[in-house]
Amino acid sequence: MLLHQGIGLEAFNLLPTRRAVHALYECTNSLTAAVGIAKGRPYTNHAGLFGKADASLFSLSEDAFDEIMAAHPRVGSRPGSAYSHAEQCALFDHRPAMMRLLDDTARRYAENFGFEFVMHVCPGTELTRRTNTAPELIAAITDRMHNDPETERKIVRDEIAKLNRSRLERMLGPEGGYDNWL
Repeated sequence: MLLHQGIGLEAFNLLPTRRAVHALYECTNSLTAAVGIAKGRPYTNHAGLFGKADASLFSLSEDAFDEIMAAHPRVGSRPGSAYSHAEQCALFDHRPAMMRLLDDTARRYAENFGFEFVMHVCPGTELTRRTNTAPELIAAITDRMHNDPETERKIVRDEIAKLNRSRLERMLGPEGGYDNWL
């Protein structure tokens, strides 16, 4: 869970640098990226911050990117977790055999590539309650197992950019802020 959830862009821009870096680190798992994004303040809109976050991620060295990948737990490793309900590790299927298959498939992926499978999963909305299912993730993992390591690292970087964006969106809250009715 993000400590700075829903703080709004204006409040984020006004945070002391150390607190801004902390809030950004919660979203990016990279001190280098967090510092770079914080230095870009003030942002006039969400798109500016998101663009800077993408640029920071894509400019990281491979070693720095490896540190980010190491921070991602195995898909389904915290099933049903309220803490990470919008993340891939919270995926849960009530069928034990399906969870074992997901774990086995994710383990084979990690053995093949040397890092965990990362994919931005759909957390659903209040209206749809739609999320990715275990069979969908198994199919995605199986499909991506055909990639060469270089292609897969590019895909993972794109997926982490999507994860960062969703975390930054949760950190900031809606564009224009929340309506606070007292």
